[in-house]
Amino acid sequence: MKKYILAFAATLLLLTGCASSVTKDIKVTTETDPKANYSGYKSFKWLGSASIIYDPLGKWEPPQFDADAEIKFHITNELRNRGMVEDSVDPDLLVTFAAGIDMENMDLEISEDSDLKETLTNVPLGALTIALVDARTSVVIWTGIATAEIQQSPDQEVIKKRLEYAVSTMFKQLPK
Repeated sequence: MKKYILAFAATLLLLTGCASSVTKDIKVTTETDPKANYSGYKSFKWLGSASIIYDPLGKWEPPQFDADAEIKFHITNELRNRGMVEDSVDPDLLVTFAAGIDMENMDLEISEDSDLKETLTNVPLGALTIALVDARTSVVIWTGIATAEIQQSPDQEVIKKRLEYAVSTMFKQLPK
């Protein structure tokens, strides 16, 4: 099971900065195990502790803001809204997430005020991956990945909206 979590962690980056115009750059994809009986899952437990890359300069996470806690809060809400309860002794599902950033990402951008049609520009990217693992079989039954451009020096409210949007959009694609 560790290899699955490491594979998810390798695809990660962080979301920061949400509502329609604030979230338009967020892209969400999910993968579902078609054999899983999603209605049979009634409880969950957090699998280890995931963390986000530390940002001491506050370029993408304001000081005093705990993105890990915010993400965990939204995931817990989504699972509870589906009737699940947290059970640290005998859960049906194990839940984990990971996030990270790539501040050096380069992308082609179209420039209307230049003779050049496309220019290579630094566009920091972030991603959040959430995985649900069947506790009995240790098989990943669902994963969601959200990617977005990193908004440098965002305020806490913008980050909260973006994280809420990303998590809720992922969970809308989780079978009932």
